[in-house]
Amino acid sequence: MQRAQSRGQWSAPKLLRTFVAFGAAALALVSQAPGTQDAVANGDTRSLTLFHTHTKESVTVTFRRNGTYDAAALKQLNWFLRDWRTNEPTQMDPQLFDIVWAVYRDVGADVPIHIISAYRSPETNGMLHRRSRGVAERSQHMLGKAMDISLPGIDMNRVRAAGMRLQHGGVGFYGSSGFVHLDVAGVRAWPRMTRTQLARLFPDGKTVHLPSDGKPLSGYEEAKAELLARRGNVALAMQPLWFDRIQPWALDR
Repeated sequence: MQRAQSRGQWSAPKLLRTFVAFGAAALALVSQAPGTQDAVANGDTRSLTLFHTHTKESVTVTFRRNGTYDAAALKQLNWFLRDWRTNEPTQMDPQLFDIVWAVYRDVGADVPIHIISAYRSPETNGMLHRRSRGVAERSQHMLGKAMDISLPGIDMNRVRAAGMRLQHGGVGFYGSSGFVHLDVAGVRAWPRMTRTQLARLFPDGKTVHLPSDGKPLSGYEEAKAELLARRGNVALAMQPLWFDRIQPWALDR
């Protein structure tokens, strides 16, 4: 088990510029959620506190130190997020941890992140797919690129909104089951929000997410350009016509 204990390695001028840029905003973020938020003030050092609902294991891991992924921490997370049915780990995509960390920070939670599902071996995923159409045949879980999470005491609608605001991967909302699916594949969300709901989430209209009517909001093209500039995968988000004919389970879960 690891806990954040990092020392900044930035130069004084760079560190000063960073503090000036974030200022009071960074301090406000830190005060909202002590566990994970503290990383904001430590040179981009990020920690996650997780509880696995199936294995009943708990862990606090600092997976990024001063902007660099910690290899030992990633290995620890690979095992923690293993296929619990077969005890088989895989190499999880580190960007997934950044997404989960950012969502946690956004909602200001101070509880362990409950893991409903992480890595699934092909055998496990195949078994689940045969049992339910709600499990994708080629799930991102098999690639170590997806996690289903829950935050006890937190409205999962807020978690869904935080994930969608990132526009950095897939967000699946399973409200009746009490969890949200997050992945690092194409920017997309299911089920789709209504136009009113999406406009409320993105008041400036700048999003590649599409509402249930399939018609992009006013800032779609600008948002798409920004994502492409940072090499985001918007392949799915850019398909307003055929996307509506695909069931959410066929995309992922």
